[in-house]
Amino acid sequence: MLRLVSMEKKPIVTIGLVAKNAQHTVGQAIESIMEQDFPHELMELIIVDGYSKDATFSIIQNYVSKIDIKGRIFREKEGLGKARQIIVENANGDYIVWVDADMILPKDHVRKQVALMQANPKVAIACARFYGLPEKNLLVELQNLEWIAVNYINKSKKNTSLAVCGGAIYRTKAIRQAGGFNTEIIGAGEDEELEWKVSSLGWEVRKGTDAHYFEKRKKGWKAIWNQFFWYGYGKHYLLHKKKTEVKPSKLLEGFMLSLIAYRLTGRKVAFLLPIQYYFKRIAWYFGFVKAHLKGYGHT
Repeated sequence: MLRLVSMEKKPIVTIGLVAKNAQHTVGQAIESIMEQDFPHELMELIIVDGYSKDATFSIIQNYVSKIDIKGRIFREKEGLGKARQIIVENANGDYIVWVDADMILPKDHVRKQVALMQANPKVAIACARFYGLPEKNLLVELQNLEWIAVNYINKSKKNTSLAVCGGAIYRTKAIRQAGGFNTEIIGAGEDEELEWKVSSLGWEVRKGTDAHYFEKRKKGWKAIWNQFFWYGYGKHYLLHKKKTEVKPSKLLEGFMLSLIAYRLTGRKVAFLLPIQYYFKRIAWYFGFVKAHLKGYGHT
């Protein structure tokens, strides 16, 4: 007598979402994952919550209980490097598509990223293009104008910093070969260090793919300060591990970006861009100095 055995399809893609205190945006991020036109039976969703103090965790639980994509939830409180590594260790997919809690993916994002990876077996990391969501908020508009200028400048460049690259897809095999994410990194920079590790092994990093993503920008000065303070704090670790370099911001850089943004959009508000630009750079250096005084990365 023949015995029929049900064969469950192996997921090709693991969607990795890391969230903390993101109750206002995480729902939209998950909804954009649910609306992907890539076959859902070939996807899995792994979410890591950083012990959020708001309603983020309950929102995640509610969505995962309803979606038609196999989902798992983890929690951690050791930092972003640890959170991402949990996903790497538990991923069943050949690829990992990273989604932040403040990101929104177009319906074709996963399909385009997977197609690129399958056509380029030597690529370990492929980063999508960024677009800001228009909102009636001066700080949001200034940040979006800055990115319009940055994307214009980087359009012809093949190698730009991973720090300004998101919507990424990773080849799971390559990431594991490189040892995964550094769980000792407390601040930001875990992705930049991993890029360095996979590149040193001979893998390629592709930037500015045909895929794109949207990101909700910070709406308050305090939120912007905290974000860039965190970036500077993490950069200090990478500097002392000799896996990056620090390039001081050029004095006229903010003004140059404002002129480019104005030329591209015709928006006079672009001339206010240097204010938020240099505010972010000051926050970054405060974070860097704080890490130096605490000896973060010295050992």
